[in-house]
Amino acid sequence: MVLLSIQTLPCSCPTLNNYTFNYRSQGQGQGQRQSQRRCLKSIVIRCGIAEPSGEPAPLGQKTKYNDGLFDKVFMTLFTRKMDKFGKKGSDEMEKKKGWFDYDYDSFVDVSRKMMQGRSRIQQQQVVRQVLMSMLPPGAPAQFRKLFPPTQWAAEFNAAITVPFFFWLVGPSEVVEVEVGGVKQKSGVHIKKCRYLENSGCVGMCVNMCKIPTQDFFTNEFGLPLTMNPNFEDMSCEMIYGQVPPPFEEDPVSKQPCYANICTIANPSSNVCPKLSAN
Repeated sequence: MVLLSIQTLPCSCPTLNNYTFNYRSQGQGQGQRQSQRRCLKSIVIRCGIAEPSGEPAPLGQKTKYNDGLFDKVFMTLFTRKMDKFGKKGSDEMEKKKGWFDYDYDSFVDVSRKMMQGRSRIQQQQVVRQVLMSMLPPGAPAQFRKLFPPTQWAAEFNAAITVPFFFWLVGPSEVVEVEVGGVKQKSGVHIKKCRYLENSGCVGMCVNMCKIPTQDFFTNEFGLPLTMNPNFEDMSCEMIYGQVPPPFEEDPVSKQPCYANICTIANPSSNVCPKLSAN
């Protein structure tokens, strides 16, 4: 998502309190640097973990969140858009739900419905439509101009991922990774992905999140991104600046279902059926 204007919100989490991005751009003109500074100066996002420890719940337990206004606005926007582009029938959801009646469960439920009757490729195409619809006209071209595929751009996008995608994936942190033999802080470690733990579905993780997000940044924005979900502990690593492998060469293509927690799992299959092309 391209962030053109940002408001500061109160924060109750010490790890993000006064979260400020100080950045510099080498080899860029003064005008472009000023434009980038206007794009993002200081970001503070309220934390939503409701667990006593302040950390995600252990594997097998669902993390409790205390979602605020910022979180619910994004949940509502994405859920409504997904329902609009994904539905094949009536406007039943929009008639029943008001603007602030949506929550994270609504978001996951709509995601699950979008999978029904669609192939892996079709699911990814619908998510792409949703993402494109969230952007103003000309946003991809503007993003490519502001953030060419450099180390600085990769590190900058990793930094803004932490606060702005908290509502979607839960707590995360910027980590050092190696891209093309160069160590840089363009990695994001998601401690326990909220989307994966709430859906409990490998297919939803891969088709509705990983692949569409990778393709969106790599092909629409021109900034390569690779996402490596860990299905053992539900964590995930995002690597900005790294070109993702073809699906057939990606380890996730061989991932079996969560047989005990996925409502649409096929325990008899060695690979999640939703990962097939059909």
